[in-house]
Amino acid sequence: MSDYRLITLWRIKAPVQRVFDAILDSLHWPNWWPGVDHVEECATGDADGIGSVRRYTWKGRLPYRVRFDARTTRIEHLRILEATVSGDLEGIGRWTFTDGGDVTTVRYEWYVRTTRWWMNLLAPIARPVFARNHHLLMHQGAEGLADLLDSRLVDTIGIELPLEYNEKE
Repeated sequence: MSDYRLITLWRIKAPVQRVFDAILDSLHWPNWWPGVDHVEECATGDADGIGSVRRYTWKGRLPYRVRFDARTTRIEHLRILEATVSGDLEGIGRWTFTDGGDVTTVRYEWYVRTTRWWMNLLAPIARPVFARNHHLLMHQGAEGLADLLDSRLVDTIGIELPLEYNEKE
C-alpha cells in the first residue's frame, strides 16, 4: 500500500455555520462539487450522526474513479468533522473549521493509503500526479462551495506532507 498525507486549506468569505452545514451535508456534494460523482447513505448512525456511513465515488481528471466508504467518528459542531475511510482508500479524513469573523478557514486532512493494486504499483512514479489530482479536486470543491454560498473564495492551498511526518491523529 502507498500512503498519502495531504492537507488542504480553504478560506471562504462566509459564516462558519453556512460552511460547516454545507460540508456536513455531503449527500448534496454532487450538486456543487465537480468530481463528486455520487454519494450514497449506507447507514444513518446515532442521533448526532456518529457511526453514519456514506459511500463516495470521485472522478478527477485522471482516467479512473475512486470509491470508498466514510464512517463518521467525530462531530464537534462548527469545529470538527472526522471519518475513517475504507475501500479504494483506507485511513482518516478530518475537516476543521475556524471562525475568523467574515472569513471561515477550512482545513482538510487526508491521511490515507491506496488499496488498489495498480495504484500501489504506479505509486513510486505517479505519486505527484495522484497528489496533484487530489489538490485539483479540492480546489474545485472550494470554488463550488463559494458559488453555493454566493460568497468569495479568498484562497486555497494544497500541501503534501512528507510520509515521515507524525502529526498526532
